[in-house]
Parts: sequence; structure tokens; C-alpha cells
Amino acid sequence: MRLTGTDRGRLLFVLALATAVAVFTATVPLLRDWFDLRVYHGAVDAWIHHGGSVYDYRVPGTEYGFTYPPFAAVIMLPMALFGLHAAIAVGLLLNLAATAFVLHVLAGERLRRHGWFGLAVTVCLLALLEPVRDTFSFGQVNLVLLALVLGDVWLLSTGRARWAGVGIGLAAAIKLTPAIFIVLLLLARRPRAAGTAVGVAATATALAAWVMPDASRFYWTEAVWDTTRIGRLDYVSNQSLQGVLARLADPAEPSRAAWALAALAVLGVWVWRARRALAADDVLGAFALTGLAACLLSPITWVHHLVWLLPSLAILFGEGLRRRRLLWIAGGLYALLCSSVVWLWFDDASGIDGFVGSNTYVWITLGLLLGLPVGQARVNRPPWRRRTSDTAPAPSPAAPARVPASASQPTEPSSAAMATGTAVGPAVDTRRGGRSEPTGSTRPAAPKPQSSSERASSYTAKPPA
Repeated sequence: MRLTGTDRGRLLFVLALATAVAVFTATVPLLRDWFDLRVYHGAVDAWIHHGGSVYDYRVPGTEYGFTYPPFAAVIMLPMALFGLHAAIAVGLLLNLAATAFVLHVLAGERLRRHGWFGLAVTVCLLALLEPVRDTFSFGQVNLVLLALVLGDVWLLSTGRARWAGVGIGLAAAIKLTPAIFIVLLLLARRPRAAGTAVGVAATATALAAWVMPDASRFYWTEAVWDTTRIGRLDYVSNQSLQGVLARLADPAEPSRAAWALAALAVLGVWVWRARRALAADDVLGAFALTGLAACLLSPITWVHHLVWLLPSLAILFGEGLRRRRLLWIAGGLYALLCSSVVWLWFDDASGIDGFVGSNTYVWITLGLLLGLPVGQARVNRPPWRRRTSDTAPAPSPAAPARVPASASQPTEPSSAAMATGTAVGPAVDTRRGGRSEPTGSTRPAAPKPQSSSERASSYTAKPPA
């Protein structure tokens, strides 16, 4: 990121970029008015202070309410202690903390290399991404869930697998979509981590059933199967396979057979590519592919759910620093994900242009699933991927070799000694009873060091007046 030569020049560049981001965010995107956080706060408040069920609450003037599993309501209980504005402030802080951790896992080493300037530019560019800015302005939990899952990536990649699976289990208990990462743990032959994830998710779900039995019974027997509680499948913000089919079929219902075939194809590609990534010890690549598959397979993937594309974008930009063509591709995809282009077809997604344009983010997700450069462990693997097992063992000290003297020339060092980095001292005439002794040149070489507004919600096709 050597765009400027002096600290003053870098500071001016960052200030100009931050100003442009602020102006863009305030004028171009659709602001979401903390809609989802108002759902969370209102549902918990109705449960604790008014004796109602979290699933009966509706945001005033809308038909939309709480749609997450009961455990999500349990961990949101502290909201009952705050007013709405305090809850918004806490939500912002949680999302900022989650974003910091996500950046640390995905690009920590590169950001440290470029110092404050690289971090500031990265944060500004990240703030422009529609899924990220929507997560903040909705008050959503997507970045927190991504941070929980990437926590397990970090644990697996640094040899701390004892606790791996906890993050995925918690994420799956809060929202069902991250449960696909448990399947990835099985593909990676990590049964202990998969068992931990299942155990944590089951324990959290059981805790919620104990705390709120009626609400849990309602959710698992009725609400979980009713996608209409979440929103219309054909709404343009739904950037999943189901959304594509629903917009094609509108006003009729999308074909379940067509969705099943498309889902099977995506599952096949995901398993094939994830296994190849895992075979090359590319854990981050396998997790990135799984996030892409989750977005495609979920019945409803709102635009703000696409923060699961961040690991893929990080890999693509990392590879792009080596291969210029990939950098151009990464830049183009980034620009599209900042553009809010799908909203051009908010009112009418018919025709060829509607089919292509209204599903732009689906095409990006599919393209990344098919073409993301993974399985290149020594190239795109972040430095924290190196584990103790990746480090070559230090050569063990070898006993000095007894080398018979030649009457005419010294003996050559043995190949074994050369392989271990051990030099052989000068030969001594054994006929005079001499023997070779270790000297400074015969000691084992030191081991080479190794680095171990208008559209208030994504859920409403036509927001209430």
C-alpha cells in the first residue's frame, strides 16, 4: 500500500478516503434504521417486562418479529436492562469487536506489515461493502456469528484444537445456518471438534428450552418450518438459490424439484472443493467455501448475510497480490458488492436484465464457489496457519565419524553427514593410533529457524407507510 511517500501524505489520503466513505454511506445506500436490533430489543422486552412470548412480538407498523432459535433470545436477555438507544450502542460495540477479530484472523499479518496506514485503508474499504454496512445499520448479528466460526478456524490452524467447535456450536444455536460448518469438521476428519460443536449447540438449545419451554416448543414444531415469518422468497434482497427461483417463478411458487437439483449440485461442488482444500491443509480455504455454500443453500440469504463472503474476498485479494489478473477480478467483485446494484430491480425483476441484475450477488457467490483459489497451502495460507507440525525438526547431533586416512588424498565427507548439516573433520592417520575428534567444524549445525429511509428492512417488499 505504498500510495504515498510520507506520513503526512498517508494521513491526508486516509482522511480523504474516510470522508468519501462517510459521504457515500450517508447519501447513497439505503439506511436500515436499526430494524433488526429493534426486533431483538422489542421481543426481549415483551418477554421479560410484559409476560409475552418472543415469537408473538411484532415491530409496530409491520408484520415482522423474532425469527431466531430460542437460545438467541436467551443470550439477548441483557437487552431488557437497557433502553433502545443503549442497546444500539452495545450492538455497535459488539459488531466493532467482531469486525476487529475477523480482520485479525483474515489479514492480521498483512495489516501489521503495513502499520496504521494499511489498517485505516482496510477499515475504510470494508465499511463500503454493502453486507458489512447493512449488518451495522440493521443492528444484525452476522459479524458476531462469523467471528465465532473464524475463532474455530484460528484454533484449528494454531494447534489449539482442544477447544475447536465451541464457536461453531454457539453460532449454530443462535442461528441455524452455521450448522453446515459441523459437516465441514466431519469432512476434515475432526470428529472431536464436530462432537464439541454438536454438544455445545445441543446444550445451548436445552438451556433455552429450560428457560422458555413454551417458546421453544413453538419454534421447533412450527416457526422453524415457516419461511414466511422471515420474509418473501422473491424479495430482491434474498440472494440465495431459492431467491433466484422465486423471482423467476413470480407470482407462482418456485419449483421445489428445481431447488433440490440446484442444491444437490452446489453441495457436490462444495464437498469436492472443500476436500481438495483440506487435503492441502488449507483450513481457511475450506471454511471460506463453506460460507459460500451456506449462502447459496439457505432458503433466505439477505444481502447482509453475505458477510460470509469476507473470507473468500480475503483469499482472493491475497492471491491477487501475486497474480495481477486475480487482483483485477477481486477489485471488480468488491466494487459490485459495494454498489447496491441488485436494488435497481427492487420493483421489477422480470426479463433477462432482471434475471441477471437482480441476482448479481448470487452469481458472485457461485463464481467464488467454483473458482476461488484454494488448496494452495504454501501460498495463500496466512502465517498463523503454520503449526508446530509444519516446522522441520532440528537435526540431531551426530557422533563424529571415524574416517580412515588415505595415503594420497583426504576422504570426502559422507552424504549422510552432509544431509544432517554435520561437517567431517580432517582425516587422521589411524596407522599411528590417531582418531578424529570433534572440533568446532564437526558440531551439528544450528537448526534453521522456522516460523512455526425508504426501504426500512430487507424483510419487507413494500414497507408500511
